Amino acid sequence: MRYLMLVCVDESVEATVEDPEPTAWAEEMDARGVRRLGSRLRPVADSTTVRVRGGEVLLSDGPFAETKEQIAGFDLIECEDLDEAVEIAAAHPAARFGTIEVRPLWEA
Repeated sequence: MRYLMLVCVDESVEATVEDPEPTAWAEEMDARGVRRLGSRLRPVADSTTVRVRGGEVLLSDGPFAETKEQIAGFDLIECEDLDEAVEIAAAHPAARFGTIEVRPLWEA
């Protein structure tokens, strides 16, 4: 089963880009054959929120939701079951200072 891991952090306490741990985690999960795709995202200040209301496209800079944590990256993983997906998420370095949301994908 495929799962999307949303890596959510408070950007003010996020590890630096040079931090080797996320790279080590990705390499380990790639070697296990469970990680299919993943990437860090640019800071929330670089985001654009798109909404359509009454047929009009409304754009705003930054995230729409007012929240302390922002989505900082994602990983698409393929696991036997939710237990394995949770084990993989718990091993992610950002789980120590942020949140990893694990969601199953709708399979076509």
